[in-house]
Amino acid sequence: MKKLLNTIYVTRAESYLHKERETIVIKNGDEKLGQFPALAISHIVCFGNISVSPFLMGYCGEQGIGLSFHTEYGKFLARVVGQQSGNVLLRRTQYRFADDAVRSLLIAKSFVGAKISNARAVLQRELRNHPDNALHSEVEQVIEHLALSVRHIESAQDMPSIRGIEGDAAARYFSVFNSLIRGAGFVFDGRVRRPATDPVNALMSFIYSLITSECSSALQSIGLDPQVGFLHTDRPGRLSLALDMLEEFRAAIADRLVLTLINRKQITPSDFVTEASGAIRLKDDARKAVLVAYQNRKQEEIMHPYLEETIPIGLLPHCQAMLMARHLRGDMTHYPPYLLK
Repeated sequence: MKKLLNTIYVTRAESYLHKERETIVIKNGDEKLGQFPALAISHIVCFGNISVSPFLMGYCGEQGIGLSFHTEYGKFLARVVGQQSGNVLLRRTQYRFADDAVRSLLIAKSFVGAKISNARAVLQRELRNHPDNALHSEVEQVIEHLALSVRHIESAQDMPSIRGIEGDAAARYFSVFNSLIRGAGFVFDGRVRRPATDPVNALMSFIYSLITSECSSALQSIGLDPQVGFLHTDRPGRLSLALDMLEEFRAAIADRLVLTLINRKQITPSDFVTEASGAIRLKDDARKAVLVAYQNRKQEEIMHPYLEETIPIGLLPHCQAMLMARHLRGDMTHYPPYLLK
């Protein structure tokens, strides 16, 4: 099994990264912020105005070190990609599957079914741990509805039906999400994107972006094209397959981490600022705290429900990319998505 390596998150504005022998050096002006052995690094994630030397970019591309750039809000901007790895026959098979409506539908069902099942598991865990939830009966009703949605996904005959069921399930899930939040000063009235206009949505979007970037890198490392998906349609610049895979991890990893950060008061309303446009973003110190918590969560070990191996959470994108490749090659009849236990 692949070893989980470290991720470098660079958040300090105007920092500069370069390669020095077999190490990665981070400087801000004349101040050296850190120096890390390149062999221990799997990803470098840059936020805001960060500069990277061309030689380090080339090295990352050659060595398969993920290098991505994001806005201060965490919105993905770009990533450095070296030569395509993996067998070209795998990618040709991926493209044929994507052009096949029947095969695409089956894979899309796996992604959406897992998304809904994992959202349901988050709500079930909430009722087990907090039976005094003020909206207990409403949460129970949503849990029942989501179970029905999963069954509807299994019998869906086309992509519009799947997307309709997904949209309805997401609306139901988020309608009770606020009752899971116990941090003072936080209110969630529904999912808002581009840009987020409240702290909870800002936190969600930030973590979703991190996971999408890691899914893209995992797919690329296996030899798959992260831009050609089965649920999300093709669009220039869109990481469609990475976004497909994100669906499995939204509730299972991202939403649970959001709730942990808020309910344990690791993040408070004062950790956010409102821009002139009305967009909400994390302050620099808070963003660092979120990244530390996210990195710690990635180190936690779980039993993979399909592989039946104990792995760090941070390896889930790699494992799912590997399973997708096996399915496309014909080694597996169906793609087994990650399901929260």
